[in-house]
Order: sequence, then C-alpha cells, then structure tokens
Amino acid sequence: MAITALQVKELRDKTGAGMMDCKKALVESDGDLVKAIENLRKKGASVAAKRADRDAKEGTVLTKVLDGGKTGIILEINCETDFVANSDDFVNFSNFILDVVATNKPSNLDELLASELKGKKVDIELTNIIGKIGEKIEVSRFKLQTIENATFVDYIHAGSKLGVLLQVENTAGVDSEKVLPTFKDIAMQAAAMKPLYLVREEIPTSVIEKEKEIYKEVLRKEGKPEQMLDKIADGKINKFFQEVCLTEQIYVKDNSKSVKDVIAGFNKENSSDVKLTAFYRYHVVDENK
Repeated sequence: MAITALQVKELRDKTGAGMMDCKKALVESDGDLVKAIENLRKKGASVAAKRADRDAKEGTVLTKVLDGGKTGIILEINCETDFVANSDDFVNFSNFILDVVATNKPSNLDELLASELKGKKVDIELTNIIGKIGEKIEVSRFKLQTIENATFVDYIHAGSKLGVLLQVENTAGVDSEKVLPTFKDIAMQAAAMKPLYLVREEIPTSVIEKEKEIYKEVLRKEGKPEQMLDKIADGKINKFFQEVCLTEQIYVKDNSKSVKDVIAGFNKENSSDVKLTAFYRYHVVDENK
C-alpha cells in the first residue's frame, strides 16, 4: 500500500526516528502504526546489539541534591561521540535517567535499568535511543546517598564531563547559606586537583609501601646512604599524601592553608563540628572508573 507523508510524520512524532526509517517501518507493516512502532523498537535492539562492543568514551556527568540537601546523586552516562553528548536526544535521555534515580532510588545499575517512571521503562528507552541515534549509549555508574544529618554539595564543571558530589555531615543547625559556599569551593578543588582519597587513612598500606620503595630506589641511584633512605622516604610520603588526599591538599584559593585547615576554620567561625566524610568525583575520560 502507498504510505503517505502524514503517516510518516505521525510515526516520527511518536518515536522520534528518522523519516526514512519511519517510512520503511510503515512499508514493512503495511501502514499499521502499532506494528511500525514495534519494528522500530526491534531495529533499536538490533542497533544496540551491533554497537555493544564499541567504545563509549564521551558522555555527560549529572548531579542532583534533594530533600533539603539530605540526598545527593551523581550519575555518568556515556556515548561514542561528543556530538551526540551535546544533542537534545541524549541530554533529554540523561535527565530522564537522573529523574528515575531520584524517584525510584535504585541501589545498583541492574535495579536502575529495570526501573520504570511515568510509564517509561528504562531498558526500553535505552534501546530506543540507541536505535534512534545509532551510537552505543550506556548508563555507566551512579551514586545515591541519603543521610539525615548531612548536606550534599554538588559541582559540575563546564562541559558537563566532570562532576563532584561532597558528603558533608553534622550540618544540622548550621546555616546552609554558610555551608554551601565553603564546600562548593572544596568541590571545585576536588574537580581540579584530582584527589584519589579523602584522608590518608583510606590509602591501602600496599600503595604506601610501593611509593616508599620507588622513592628509596631513586634515592639509592642518587647515592644517598642506605641508613638515611627510610627517613627521607617518609618525608616524601607526606608530600604524596598532600597530592592524593583531598583534605591534605593545599587549598587552591589560599595556598597558606590545606583543605583540612579551611574546614577547621569554618567550624571555629560557626561554632560547629561539620565533617567532610566522603566525595565522589566522576570524570567521563577517567580510565580508572
């Protein structure tokens, strides 16, 4: 049967698929709109299967703070090209996934992908957008935390490929208008300075010992006496802590202080005992995620 432009437009409006794909689906279904939609969904599944082994190294990071600051979300969704990462379809899909996390509060990726919001199933929406765009798209990771006596502070760097979520506890009774500016700056520090740990106690002993051995080997080659190696290496390890631990880093807005000093100063000024207990840093190009 002949397929009219009106039928193609209707199918396109309902699915968002390309005009040629809509026309082909209508031809294959003899003009049956419902079957045409099914055909396009199957096509999306086919495209998803073909794209499964492709690399998705572009994408976006999103954050959201809810419940008066007591709930924080950070989410990463990936695609293959920067062009798609900036497209309306990808942005809308990413915001939909963020809403699903905020509403359904899944505990892991499997639960998220099996979720449904306002009649839309995540796995079907994912298959559909892969079919429509023609790139591999994956919901890579997310963190959702709710803590009663806490304030979550988020920061998204320009370009939306890098985001940070801070978990700041013991904030009950402390003016949020004071908490947010101070810890927003610390979130920006975490984004810029790439800390791997919050405090030195989080660093595995094996990592510290490996660093010491590297330092000692370099010192040996420099001709330093063997009996001095441990003492010198210990000093260098303190420098290592300042590089990889957020609280021990030199504060970028005042190099006379560490981040730990800034938090202590905040507590002294506000007669509080606010603690930075965790941070989550998502970077689209991070190979260690």
